[in-house]
Amino acid sequence: QVLSDVFNAPVYTMDTANSACLGSAYRAIHGLVAERNVPLADVVKSAPEPRLAVTPTAGAEELYRPLLKRYAELEQKVIYNPTSSC
Repeated sequence: QVLSDVFNAPVYTMDTANSACLGSAYRAIHGLVAERNVPLADVVKSAPEPRLAVTPTAGAEELYRPLLKRYAELEQKVIYNPTSSC
């Protein structure tokens, strides 16, 4: 629920063991076929069907939007000046 609220997006899950590894494998395959301009959507056609797990909580976007903006600003600070303290 937290991911859905923070990013204001629905979260889907897959009924498969170790779905994170499965996702990494699909991205690796996509990298292997990149020079043939194969879209990621074509690579994952055989993936198990995802199911909706949660949707954003009403009003959560107003809470998290300023925090995401602040996080992005801090991230840029670290990337462009990694020795500075935030």
